[in-house]
Order: sequence, then C-alpha cells, then structure tokens
Amino acid sequence: MANETAVLGGGCFWCLEAVYQELKGILHVESGYAGGQVDNPTYEQVGTGKTGHTEVIKLTFDPDVVSYREILEIFFTIHDPTTLNRQGNDVGTQYRSAIYYQSNAQLDTAKQIVAEMGLVWDAPIVTEIVPLKAYYKAEDCHQNFYRQHPFQGYCAFVIAPKLEKFKAVFGEKSRQQ
Repeated sequence: MANETAVLGGGCFWCLEAVYQELKGILHVESGYAGGQVDNPTYEQVGTGKTGHTEVIKLTFDPDVVSYREILEIFFTIHDPTTLNRQGNDVGTQYRSAIYYQSNAQLDTAKQIVAEMGLVWDAPIVTEIVPLKAYYKAEDCHQNFYRQHPFQGYCAFVIAPKLEKFKAVFGEKSRQQ
C-alpha cells in the first residue's frame, strides 16, 4: 500500500511532533500551519491569532504498519479535545484541536473516532474536522524541536510528560520497543 499523510492540530506542534516521531510506521513528521487565510505565514503571524491558522503536524505514514484510525486514537489520548482554542497554558485559535482530512475515508474515520471519543470524555469534543485546503511548513527552527532541545523548560515540563503518557498507553507501538 502507498504511504499516506495526515494533518493534525492539537496544541503546540512541538508536542505532537515529539510523540509521533516515536510511533512505529511514521516515516516523517513535519511541523507547519493549516486552516488559515494567509499564504506562507510565519510563526509570529500565526501567534497573533489573526491568520486563522492552526499549529499542525503533517505525518507521512505507512498504513501497513500504523492505520489512520490508530493515529487518531493516539491523537485523542495525548491532547485534550474538549478545550476550545487551548491546550494547557497555550491559549489561542492557533492551538485548537483540528483534524484536516484529505479524503472521504479520512473524513469517515475522523467522524467515527470523534463520536467514540464523545463517549469517553466528560465534556463535549470540540475538535474541528475540516478539509485540508493548504498546508505550510513551519520554519526550520520548529522542526524536530524536542529532539534538539530536550532540556529546555517547555520540553521538560510539557512535552516530556506527553511522551511518557504515549509510552505508557501505547508502548507496543513505540519505536523504543
């Protein structure tokens, strides 16, 4: 089967990037921006909340190793899909929970997972499910951020716990196994 891509927003892209880099079947993870009205936005522009963009990751994956459904199950475990425009102390529309689908199959899977997650979470799921219209790669300084700065404050106190949660819940899917 040919490789596929998935684009997800769930808070700071550094957090999602770090987790999915550890998942078997993920061939490439790239931080970027999607869902806005400005072409080729910068991190500073997106940070104002005025471009309409979400901080996202673009995953290239081998569907023979990890399914789109499994990617979404992990997504709903490592971020809070019930907080509108926020993840922890990261607040703003750029941190919203969003699934940017690229096919009817991805749309159907996303709708199914969101319905299932609605039974798991105590509060309503606010994750947007929208078509991917454009994706823009983030600046090089945002790529592989956790791997380059594991002891930086945000990495140590926000990203590391998400990685630990991923390994605790999905350990058999981790590259570390």
